[in-house]
Amino acid sequence: MTFARGLIEQFRHLWHEVAKFGVIGAVGFVVTELGFNVLHFSEGLGLFTANAIATGVAAVVTFIGNKYWTFAKRGHQSTTRETVIFFALNAVGALIQYGCAWTAKNGFGVTDKYLINVAFLIGIGLATLFRFWSYRRWVWGDPAEPELVEASPRGDLIRGR
Repeated sequence: MTFARGLIEQFRHLWHEVAKFGVIGAVGFVVTELGFNVLHFSEGLGLFTANAIATGVAAVVTFIGNKYWTFAKRGHQSTTRETVIFFALNAVGALIQYGCAWTAKNGFGVTDKYLINVAFLIGIGLATLFRFWSYRRWVWGDPAEPELVEASPRGDLIRGR
């Protein structure tokens, strides 16, 4: 087995989680971006309020997707515990997004819709990296141990943990 193939096999579960997280993240991104633009530019809500509402709605969507698809094979704690930690970490991610948009608008004096969206997108990218790392570490912990399979003396397979 080549070194590269060995690495791919060793981190195969990570690639699957990254891909699934990306799909769920893309859905969350669309919800966040559309919500932010409608609330801020069409409805006139402030940066923080528009970001908080849009991110909150996207958080509900991504929580469900991540819990039941992306991290479904990981060990799960109580849903209450996972929900509280998920939303606390998601709030940190929202602050990262807001911080980037705020810095562009107030730190650099940007008022152009396009440039504010670029700053917001940078914030989403940074927040996404933070969320993936923190969800894996604190919300959905280690992967559930795979079922062990052994052969009995007669050659039958015995399943157990």
